[in-house]
Amino acid sequence: MSRIIDMRISPAVALNAAVSELEAGSLVIIPTETVYGIAALPKKERAVEAIFQLKGRSAHKAITLLTTDIVQASSLVKSELIFDQLADAFWPGPLTIVTYRASGLDFRLGGDEETIGVRCPDHDLVRSLTSTLGPLAVTSANLSGQPTEVSADLAAAAVGNDLLVIDGGLCTGTPSTVINLTKNPACLLRSGSISREDLLTVGLTLAEG
Repeated sequence: MSRIIDMRISPAVALNAAVSELEAGSLVIIPTETVYGIAALPKKERAVEAIFQLKGRSAHKAITLLTTDIVQASSLVKSELIFDQLADAFWPGPLTIVTYRASGLDFRLGGDEETIGVRCPDHDLVRSLTSTLGPLAVTSANLSGQPTEVSADLAAAAVGNDLLVIDGGLCTGTPSTVINLTKNPACLLRSGSISREDLLTVGLTLAEG
């Protein structure tokens, strides 16, 4: 049975418990400003592999890294002006940016080994975790192809495992917008609360469609 800690009642207890579980190589279900996610430390390869197995997720679909801020995110990617402009405009917030990895970054996150998706969420708990532990590998807490769940207990039931669950209340946000900067022009991989029109305001050139 999953262990659920309500961060609204005991924020320090929730944070410390999540840190301990993640450092031990376990998975933790956490709230974000969009949906509930399953988190692992990317340096714990078995934990990341467990996410794929638990969700029934294809190894071709990479897992995003969540970060504390632009500085932490920038250490993961190759420097690019448009990346900085997007991050400045929309972070913290629901925008995932796919771009080229920094040299030597060898996290095994699925997908190819040259690119990476990063996001700085607008959620205090997640940013406290990433400030303490470094970037987290996080994907939605549901079986692949199934709808996301809005509550902590439903998210725990969806993935069907005995995980630590941090309850942050209802997560009813739209999944993040995903933009791919490795294409020229850049392309919108998933629409979300940040619209195509919003992205164009920073001078980004987007492929049609």
